[in-house]
Amino acid sequence: MRRAAPDNAKTSMDISGIIPDVRGEVRVRVPFHDVDPANVVWHGHYYKYFELARCVLLEKIAYDYDEMARSGFVWPIVDTRARFVRPVRFNQDIIVRAVLREWELRLVIDYGIVDDAGVEYTRASTTQVPLHTDSLELYLGTPDVLTERMRRYIESGAAA
Repeated sequence: MRRAAPDNAKTSMDISGIIPDVRGEVRVRVPFHDVDPANVVWHGHYYKYFELARCVLLEKIAYDYDEMARSGFVWPIVDTRARFVRPVRFNQDIIVRAVLREWELRLVIDYGIVDDAGVEYTRASTTQVPLHTDSLELYLGTPDVLTERMRRYIESGAAA
């Protein structure tokens, strides 16, 4: 049974439904080992670039993969979509951006790859769901630890 907070307790704001502006960005110079014989990045390597930007995003909310594991959850990708607008080539400098689109019940992150001039090369999204680390069973809800990390991020003003 849950008890009411004492009158002098600090109450936290209700953050359900709030999607803060959380972003991660990395610069990548495409290495030779990521390209095919035509010097074009093989499509599977784009996900490695998305992962780099996703890690920066997760660090901003203080819930990176180490924190996820410590909290008793793993977050596998269960859905992904990508649109390859233009080919990325060997030795090309690109900017990979990740933007949090949803965080309640699941993590939905959108990605974009552009060059310094803002020319779009790729756009994509991934969906991750929480599983209990020990059983690998789906957690039905938003883990409290994620809600708390998002609350801290929002209340810190970093989302503004």
